[in-house]
Amino acid sequence: MADTITIIVAVIAFVCLAAFYVSWRATRLDRLHARIETARASLDAALLRRCAATSDLATSGALDPAASLLLVDAVQDARLAEGHEQRELAESNLSQALRAVYANTVDETGSLAGSTVRVAVQQELLRDVEDASRRVSIARQFYNDSVAATRDARRRQLARVFNLAGRAEMPAFFEMDDTLR
Repeated sequence: MADTITIIVAVIAFVCLAAFYVSWRATRLDRLHARIETARASLDAALLRRCAATSDLATSGALDPAASLLLVDAVQDARLAEGHEQRELAESNLSQALRAVYANTVDETGSLAGSTVRVAVQQELLRDVEDASRRVSIARQFYNDSVAATRDARRRQLARVFNLAGRAEMPAFFEMDDTLR
């Protein structure tokens, strides 16, 4: 009788521990998905800030008309992009447009030619674009790190067997060209 009670208690303890572990893994997976949503919102905000800074630079009169038009078109495409792949492509195109404008208009000192007052305004606008571009790079890295951790957790056998992710879509990396120079 005592052996039977010991076996029953051991089985109940094992089942409780297994249930606790599965619950813990499900909660971790849920937190990882929430982290992705937060990182995605941060990335979207950084991309919008970069669009706004680029738009300010393009409409400031600091650039030649062709460069301004190139940037305005790239910003418009980035703002109107729908879908994951289209957004990645549009943001990469904006990065390429920024690089082209920097290569053709910004000298080695990091300024545009013009009067002293105009150069000060241009320098501020260029710093805003550079700062926004750095923030995009950091936000994208953080987002992609979150996606990698979540994908890794979802590939584990326990998560697959018990379908711990539920109906959540497998998160996708955000791949874009985010280099400015």
